Amino acid sequence: MNPVRRRRLMWIVALVAAASLAASLVAMALQRNVAYLYTPSEVLRGDAGEHARFRLGGMVAADSFKRTPGSLEARFEVTDGDARMPVSYTGILPDLFREKQAVIATGRVVDGRFVAEEVLAKHDETYMPKEVADKMGIAHKKHDVQAPAAGGASAQPTSPAAP
Repeated sequence: MNPVRRRRLMWIVALVAAASLAASLVAMALQRNVAYLYTPSEVLRGDAGEHARFRLGGMVAADSFKRTPGSLEARFEVTDGDARMPVSYTGILPDLFREKQAVIATGRVVDGRFVAEEVLAKHDETYMPKEVADKMGIAHKKHDVQAPAAGGASAQPTSPAAP
């Protein structure tokens, strides 16, 4: 092989190696930031996987909130109507956080307890992310509960019925 062709081949090999390294780094960064939403029932069934980072969604169970005196550590349970998952969080909770309200927590399961890194409280009764609305709809059907007429991300505004 002549030297010019060898130099071109080396440049092409280096370019392909650099492109594959860049693609691998981007894929790892995106994978690390992905967090799937699971309900307590799905987590206890093992759908979330061990040591995986995910979002836990449901309602804060009544009479489950406890705060350690003199610290920012909070403990509560999240329920979906079928199961309850204990959650611990160290930090400032959102203003709208309270029992019997919807919550989404991001974190991992450690020794049977969900350790949250971030806690989000539902801010409005009219909007709910589609994936949460779908899972709540399944829970309503399972427990034979009357679902709200309007709700969910795909709900269209309705006009009052004509007499």
